[in-house]
Amino acid sequence: MSNNAQPSEKTAVTPPRLLDQVRDRLRLKHYSLRTEQAYVGWIKRYIIFHGKRHPAEMGKTELESFLTSLAVDRNVSASTQTQALSALLFLYKDVLELEFPWLDDVARAKKPVRLPTVLTADEVKRLFKYLDDPLMDLIVRLLYGTGMRLLECLRLRMKDVEFTRREIVVREGKGNKDRVTMLPDSLADRLRAQMEFVKGQHAQDLAVNRGEVWLPDALSAKYPNAPKALAWQYVFPAAGFSVDPRSGAVRRHHVDDKRVQRAVKHAAGQAGLVKLVTPHTLRHSFATHLLEAGYDIRTVQELLGHSDVSTTMIYTHVLNKGGRGVTSPLDR
Repeated sequence: MSNNAQPSEKTAVTPPRLLDQVRDRLRLKHYSLRTEQAYVGWIKRYIIFHGKRHPAEMGKTELESFLTSLAVDRNVSASTQTQALSALLFLYKDVLELEFPWLDDVARAKKPVRLPTVLTADEVKRLFKYLDDPLMDLIVRLLYGTGMRLLECLRLRMKDVEFTRREIVVREGKGNKDRVTMLPDSLADRLRAQMEFVKGQHAQDLAVNRGEVWLPDALSAKYPNAPKALAWQYVFPAAGFSVDPRSGAVRRHHVDDKRVQRAVKHAAGQAGLVKLVTPHTLRHSFATHLLEAGYDIRTVQELLGHSDVSTTMIYTHVLNKGGRGVTSPLDR
């Protein structure tokens, strides 16, 4: 080898692409996969809207013109526009770490106050009548009987159902908060049978070297055996295995929420309900029917997991005799 040979230059490290930086930051802060997909989507659309310019080269004018286009050209709702803004604020503040004074001055869309759709007790019974799939029937009844949100129900783990105290612990609900709700007596036997089925299915999965379940945050690293433990399995597991889009691991996820949404929509149509019924309608109905039965609004607030009682107060407006209920002079 010649003494005149020059040492090889170090290979330059290519910095990660912007969208990859966004994904990494979202995962570091433990944002859900759905939020990650939504935020990355909005940031990508923002960049394309402005001719693929780098966000650091743009400012308040470009941000507001994008949000205005969403409202005027695409006619998106205020909540959708707010989600887009949240994604872009995350990009500037948490990823690019740019503290522009104008970031806090960007106008947010005003979300209109809407009264929730609520079913009567008779309409709830009619809806149940047309739920042909036993599993969907159990899930939908549990939504109405507990006031859980759809994903809160589908993400239930075996360890969070307490039959002795007739309690269900809702983990990491909206706002990353835990709470306790009731386990309806009328569903206890069916829920116990469902959990026995999960126990048997899990044993079969372990026998073929499967049986792992996704765990939040770093629990799988802290407790290496937990992903295969029965206690952490979903109460409502999917029929088959799927590939985790983040890690590539093959696991049994929970029942697809779209399956429940389709079942509720079909049952509502068969029942002849003219109201727009979704799984979330059952949560609204749960709250309203408890207030109709005379339960204290603070109790209902706790069961729903609302931070502020003013959020729960919305249900008094749909009662026949709610917080502002009066008798029409025509009916006197």
